[in-house]
Amino acid sequence: MTTDVYRSIEAIWRIESARIIAGLTRMTRDVGLAEELAQDALVTALERWPESGIPDNPGAWLTATAKRRAIDMFRRNQRLGQKLETIGREQETEDEMDLSHLDADDTIEDDLLRLMFIACHPVLSREARVALTLRLLGGLSTEEIARAFLTPVTTVAQRLVRAKRTLKKANVPFEVPTGPEREARLSSVLEVLYLVFNEGYAATAGEDWMRPALCEDAMRLGRVLAGLAPAESEVHGLVALMEIQASRTHARLGRDGQPVLLMDQDRSRWDRMLIQHGLTALGRAESLGGAFGQYALQAAIAACHARARTADETDWERIAALYDALAAVSPSPVVELNRAVAVSRAFGPAEGLVIVDRLVADGALRGYHLLPSVRADLLMQLGWFEDARAEFEAAAEMTSNERERAMLLTRASECAASQTGE
Repeated sequence: MTTDVYRSIEAIWRIESARIIAGLTRMTRDVGLAEELAQDALVTALERWPESGIPDNPGAWLTATAKRRAIDMFRRNQRLGQKLETIGREQETEDEMDLSHLDADDTIEDDLLRLMFIACHPVLSREARVALTLRLLGGLSTEEIARAFLTPVTTVAQRLVRAKRTLKKANVPFEVPTGPEREARLSSVLEVLYLVFNEGYAATAGEDWMRPALCEDAMRLGRVLAGLAPAESEVHGLVALMEIQASRTHARLGRDGQPVLLMDQDRSRWDRMLIQHGLTALGRAESLGGAFGQYALQAAIAACHARARTADETDWERIAALYDALAAVSPSPVVELNRAVAVSRAFGPAEGLVIVDRLVADGALRGYHLLPSVRADLLMQLGWFEDARAEFEAAAEMTSNERERAMLLTRASECAASQTGE
């Protein structure tokens, strides 16, 4: 029974922690202190709820407990003044607390949006933004974040401490930015969510090809953000992209646990409900005038695959055109590499190889394993098996993911067998 209570508390914390921390940050203007107060409330719940039972409104109970701890702290520090007036006077005993009003806080959703903008503030490094977002908004523990990214716990802990210290030192305001700053800050939020999703969708290191829990965390936060900022087309574009991509999860691994490439996947295993949700979000992005946003364009590309009942029915010419548009609004070597794949499918491997060889000469993707991997695939299609084998082996040396390395070496062996006619 106690184990069930602890599991329930863990689930409640995942759901409620971001809103609790957001509300406390508004009151204290210190995200680090807000998290400490929320954690103290969680510890109190872990001590009391196994005996007393989980209250009817656990989120309100945790919020009230954390507020009372804040009042006690300010009293001890003899700094009541305006802070105490802002927080409000709590009744003295827990039994007498009226928790019903806490659900009616009109500012709570605004607080959550403010917390997103703080956790993803550009003053922080990319790694710190990811860790802080998962910690404050995803409700993940330091250990869970470390496990998800195959990073030492001490490294993640230090990263979180430094991030909160940096935010305090920079005196980052607890507000939703406006004007030109809003667009830049929103881009940072979207980048963090997409980084989290991508790490779950195609793990950069370790023995797992995917970490679906990270994809789920990113999608959940993306949906929350879409609710908080419904007029932002790129938010809906990102939600669409993540949901359509995630629809393929069950088809991306074979029965032996090895990766299955897109063109070889059993499309009957794709999640049609996620696809429909994604297409709806894409339609919303386009209706808001965001059809040419970088996330909406990527979602439109994913939608081309989702609408094709078989790999042979894929509209590669449209995908190539969408990549042309994406390269115009968000140019990068990685986009160009993906464009090369689309061009090769639409117009032949030789056309794609021209783009890839240009990237090789440029050197911007040196050390990026997918460059030799794509080049190997194109060489293989052209029948240049020896060169393809060498490229697959080079790609295998570069990747840190064990599943991907095994797949690349298998493809290298296939090239060797084709060369000898076996």
